[in-house]
Amino acid sequence: MSRVAKSPVRLPSGVSVSLSVGSIEVSGPGGVLRFSISPYVEVTLNDGVLFFRALSKAKISVALSGTTRAIVNNMVVGVTKGFEKKLVLFGTGYRASIQGNVLNLSLGYSHPVIYEIPDGISVKVVTPTELIVSGIDKQLVGVIAAKLRSFRPTDPYKGKGVRYAGEEVVLKEVKKK
Repeated sequence: MSRVAKSPVRLPSGVSVSLSVGSIEVSGPGGVLRFSISPYVEVTLNDGVLFFRALSKAKISVALSGTTRAIVNNMVVGVTKGFEKKLVLFGTGYRASIQGNVLNLSLGYSHPVIYEIPDGISVKVVTPTELIVSGIDKQLVGVIAAKLRSFRPTDPYKGKGVRYAGEEVVLKEVKKK
C-alpha cells in the first residue's frame, strides 16, 4: 500500500494553487502548470498545505492518490526552482550550437541534426560538448533530454554518443577472432 499520499505538500511563499472539479493549477514565479486530477482522488487545501486522499480502498484509487501527490509536488518544485538535465557529447567532432530557437547538433552523421526547441523549455550550450535542458515541467524536461540523447545513443564499444552527465557507460570488450 502506498504511503506517499499520506505526506502533505507544503506550499512555499509565492506559490498559489487553485482547485476546481477534476483539475489543479499551480502558479509561481517560474510560471503556471495544470494537471487533471483523477476522480478516484480527493485534493484539499488547508492553510497553505495540500492533502491527498484516496476516495475508496480500491487498489487503483490508492495508487493514483500517491501518483497525484508526487506529480503535484513536482509541479510546486517546478514553479519555484525548476528542473534541469545535463547532457554531454562524447566523440571526435561532436558539438552543439544554438541559433535562436533551433539546436544544431553535429553528431558524426553526414548531415547536422537540427532540433527545434519547444515552448517552455530552454537549452543552454555551456561548452560545445555540454548542454543543459531546463524548464518548469519535470516530465517535459525529461522527454526533451531523452529525445536529444536518442539522436546518437552511446556506443557500447567506443563510448561515443550523447550521455547524461554522470552516466556511467560500461564499455564492451572488442570482438576477437
